[in-house]
Amino acid sequence: MTALHFSEPSSDKRQLEEGEAFTPRFDINGLVTAVVTDASDGVLLMVAHMNAQALALTLETGIAHYWSRSRNALWKKGETSGNFQHVIEIRTDCDQDAVWLRVKVTGHDATCHTGRRSCFYRTVALFDGKGTLAGDGTKPLFDAQETYRKPR
Repeated sequence: MTALHFSEPSSDKRQLEEGEAFTPRFDINGLVTAVVTDASDGVLLMVAHMNAQALALTLETGIAHYWSRSRNALWKKGETSGNFQHVIEIRTDCDQDAVWLRVKVTGHDATCHTGRRSCFYRTVALFDGKGTLAGDGTKPLFDAQETYRKPR
């Protein structure tokens, strides 16, 4: 694999918004937000972050890679669970500070570490100015405790 390096975003707003150069605008922590949906039905699967290395690996391999803020580590989606995200299309927003990945998930067709298809399996109901969570009825597609069990 060749190393992919991103150019600095243009200071010319028109070039950034209308030009042909992909120059992602990473935040102060070196991350860009990644919104991930199912390529076939549009279901929102997850929101994650990518650093330059994760984005470059995603572009080079066609498999989604992310940066885990909690683990402070690069993360190839599906490496542990077998639920790989094969990238069908990548889009960027107008100022290139977010990317949208349309993916096909293999394995159990689950994206969430809880074993569900989507990380967005709860709704927020407002009652007396407070939010209350309620599940949407979806069940895990695999046993997350078994899949992510740490070796002793």
